[in-house]
Amino acid sequence: MADIQALLTALDVFTRAPDKVSLEKANAWLQDFQHSSEAWTTCNLILRSPDVPLAAKLFAAQTFRTKVTYDLAQVDPALLFPLRDTIIAALEHFKDGPRAIILQLCLALSGLALQLPTWTNAVEGLIDSYGKNPSMVPVLLQFLTVLPEELYSNSKIPVTDQEYADRSAQLLSSCSKQVLGMLSIYLQAPGVTHAIQNQVFACLRSWLTAGEMAAIDVAESPIFEFCFQALASDQLFESATNAICDLIHETQEIDDNMPVIERIVPRIIRLKAILSTSEDDPEKMRGYARIFSEAGETYRLLILQHTETFFPIVEAIGQCSAYHDLDIVPITFPFWMRLAQSMGKKASIPPLLSDAYKSLITVMIKHLHFPSDSSTLTGQELDDFRSFRHVMGDTLKDCCYVLGAEQCLLETLQLVQAALAQGPDIPWQNIEAPLFAMRSMGAEVNPKDEHAVPIIMQLIPTLPTHTRIRYATLLIVSRYTEWINVHPDYISPSLQYISAGFEDSDQDVIGAAGQALKYLCQDCKQHLVPFLSELHTFTANIGTNLAQDDKVVVYEAIAHVISAMPMDQAAQSLKTFASSILAAVFTLASKPGVATKQELQVVGNGLANLEVMLHVVGSFGDLLPPACEGTCQEVWPVFDAFLAKHGSDYESAEHVTRVLRHALNLFGRAALTIAADVLGRMSASFASSGLACYLWIASKVHSRFGDEEDLILREAVRDVYERSTQKILAMLQEKSAAALPDVLEDYIRMLMNMVEFAPDIFFESSAFPAAFHVTLAALTLIHTDTIFASLDLIRMILTHDCLAPDPLKRPPPKFPLYASTIHQAIDKEGFEFTSLLLTGLVGDFPEETASIIVTLFRVLASLWPGRLQQWVPVILQGLPATSAPEDAKVRFMKDLDDAVRVKQYDKVKYAVLGIHRASRKARDRRKVVSLE
Repeated sequence: MADIQALLTALDVFTRAPDKVSLEKANAWLQDFQHSSEAWTTCNLILRSPDVPLAAKLFAAQTFRTKVTYDLAQVDPALLFPLRDTIIAALEHFKDGPRAIILQLCLALSGLALQLPTWTNAVEGLIDSYGKNPSMVPVLLQFLTVLPEELYSNSKIPVTDQEYADRSAQLLSSCSKQVLGMLSIYLQAPGVTHAIQNQVFACLRSWLTAGEMAAIDVAESPIFEFCFQALASDQLFESATNAICDLIHETQEIDDNMPVIERIVPRIIRLKAILSTSEDDPEKMRGYARIFSEAGETYRLLILQHTETFFPIVEAIGQCSAYHDLDIVPITFPFWMRLAQSMGKKASIPPLLSDAYKSLITVMIKHLHFPSDSSTLTGQELDDFRSFRHVMGDTLKDCCYVLGAEQCLLETLQLVQAALAQGPDIPWQNIEAPLFAMRSMGAEVNPKDEHAVPIIMQLIPTLPTHTRIRYATLLIVSRYTEWINVHPDYISPSLQYISAGFEDSDQDVIGAAGQALKYLCQDCKQHLVPFLSELHTFTANIGTNLAQDDKVVVYEAIAHVISAMPMDQAAQSLKTFASSILAAVFTLASKPGVATKQELQVVGNGLANLEVMLHVVGSFGDLLPPACEGTCQEVWPVFDAFLAKHGSDYESAEHVTRVLRHALNLFGRAALTIAADVLGRMSASFASSGLACYLWIASKVHSRFGDEEDLILREAVRDVYERSTQKILAMLQEKSAAALPDVLEDYIRMLMNMVEFAPDIFFESSAFPAAFHVTLAALTLIHTDTIFASLDLIRMILTHDCLAPDPLKRPPPKFPLYASTIHQAIDKEGFEFTSLLLTGLVGDFPEETASIIVTLFRVLASLWPGRLQQWVPVILQGLPATSAPEDAKVRFMKDLDDAVRVKQYDKVKYAVLGIHRASRKARDRRKVVSLE
């Protein structure tokens, strides 16, 4: 009883509002309890005790299921049948509920049946025992429902593939006809309740979806007809719908299932007449939409081969697509998409199906209408509707796939023209909805179209200026820019229309104008070169009317035009646009006193504009155009002065360094002349601010010019290495490593460049021991990128050629010095390093790090075998059993010792992967049983 009382005490914590410590303590106790061998007996006592709270009994049932899955090896083989009888007795005791307890016990019994091959008549025996006992039929049906699901979905049960195949065949395949016969009897039994019938349908679904019942067997049984009859019952409608959909799905192998399909299709077609009488019942319509759509998707090839026979199904799906409830409409979308894809392979399209897709266009555009009063919708509902419009847009693309974009556009255009013909008081929604459809169809438009798109482009400027209409038309322009590129006569009017959009007071319209300009410049850049001066004037005059995000889009658009120019002209144009931005940077850098936040933001916005231009333009190649010669030397002092004064401001530093990153790419080798100065500034700015972006740029500079032998540059590399290491050590005195993930990652990536390009500086510097220590600190983070970078750096260090030089070659003279430095670091930090590796391996390291850890342990075992064998036992003692089971620790140590003893260091791999797998399994189990 002591165990029961302790269990009840732990469970009671969850009924209150405990503090986090109490909650974690109780949860850990319950998890440990579920691991224990005593849990079998204790849970049985709890289930049999009348005075124990219901929550405890549910936990006991859950524990039985968990232990059957993970811990059946704890049970003496001679006691497995008594365990089975215990679970069955518990099911008899709880035959009247609660259902949650019955479910857990049935899952436990299913898992036991899979692992107990000597229980040869599990299904037959339970049917014989309880099939004729009305009080036990619900329990029997629950067991038969979860049995296929548990066998197919619970991959944690420890059986081999062959054991699984043999046992599942015995439990399921050989019993399917008996189960089907039993289900048929229950459905028609005198006095059967709706609850039992719903359970029968659920059980049928479970065996059907598991592939254990043949569709033909179901079709030839009484249960087949009853599925369709049950649709008339409100209590059985949903269950019958599920069963019919699953049965249809199981006939997707058309040729093999034609006899079944010939029975199904007439009954489905008869349901079409019911649609018109069910429109007031959304749940009925949802069910019918599912049935018709499942039939349409499954039999789409038959629809194409025998269109007239199967067309009533298509008509019914069309009715469901036209239904007013937009939660039901998308059920039909996969059918229209897959039928369209199937028709795309046909030489001709049946007229009936062509007409169906024409009607679908009208239906979708009707659904696209915004409500006449948007205030009736909440903000979330309005966002959901906007998102759903794009889903409907995909269905309109399916229409284009079948009918051709030109015909679809002309059909849509007629709706716009019809709306305009009704006069100026027409609701804006009547125009905007077909415009949105035109935008959605834009992806399917042929750039050489000469019929539909010219009419649309000529119509756009004449449309009402309502903000929603203007927004829609600008996005049409942005979608049709590939067409405009082939028809350059439309560039000038399109530019004028876009420019007018920037003058609108609505921010959405302005944003749409920015998108239109971006894609126009991107797709028509060759044609827009003559307009560049106008675009420059435009950027100078946009002022405060545009939000910064929209300004970035405008500068990105212009950069696309610049990228299409001859190199000399492009360089000069880029310089022209950059000059005003750099002038603002220079002015603020030269201004005495402290800059305001607003002043820094204005400069930062300009740098963001310059950044996107540099990104789009990319590189001019190895030979810079004349306009760029000397630019590095001219511009760098501006940035240097700005960082010297404002480099501790995070946003300013980010903007400048991102521009520098793209400038390195633009100027290429020409940037070598300022590389040492840039490194010096990055070093000083990081030392004063601790901002990670300075290490990021230092790493980029070094990776680009790491092969250079310039002494000044190499000294700058040394300086940034040593000063940044000192700074990070100081930062780690004030903050935990967890507070510095970006700094540590960029620092480590900088060190990786040094190992590759400047190993002499890296290993010979007095900063190396501290750098190694910082790298170990980074391994304490729960941050994937930082962990990978840290492990990669250490791997580069420990697998460096200096530690295992080629005996046939004379090693470089500095190799012994490098090796000595590494040995000193491992002698000092080796225990901590090994501890971090093992703790991370069985803890929070990403799964993919296992291969790197194998490599690191292999190196440790080959170069420091004695030390490793001293460190590991101590480290293993400190690992919690919850993440590293005791037997896994013992096995790891043995495998490691064996590999070291015979000097077969590759076998270290099996030790590492063994404890890794055991750890993952143990932690996965704790996730399963966690009550949080």
